[in-house]
Amino acid sequence: QLQASGGGLVQAGGSLRLSCVVSGSFRSINVMAWYRQAPGKERERVARITSVGTTTYTDSVKGRFTISRDNAKNTVYLQMNSLKPEDTAVYFCNADIVTIVSWYNYWGQGTQVTVSS
Repeated sequence: QLQASGGGLVQAGGSLRLSCVVSGSFRSINVMAWYRQAPGKERERVARITSVGTTTYTDSVKGRFTISRDNAKNTVYLQMNSLKPEDTAVYFCNADIVTIVSWYNYWGQGTQVTVSS
């Protein structure tokens, strides 16, 4: 249902853009979000965006990361600038998908982001 892409290896100070496409049969998508999980740490929410575009960020990425979505393409993006080694993690997309029956929360498969110093 959710396919994430765009991860890779980048030097500190560089940029990456993650994308996550939602596929399948559904009525709409509510909240979309990006999470990350570094080795030995718990998964944390990095940013979220509502269906009308309201965004929130964890403090450590404010001013550096931007979450956006294209509702026509069922896609959520995470533009990551001024990357730091501590941003190294597996990044997961997440979405609340509304079907005729109910709504469900789905996770993407994760994409690795590695920032070298």
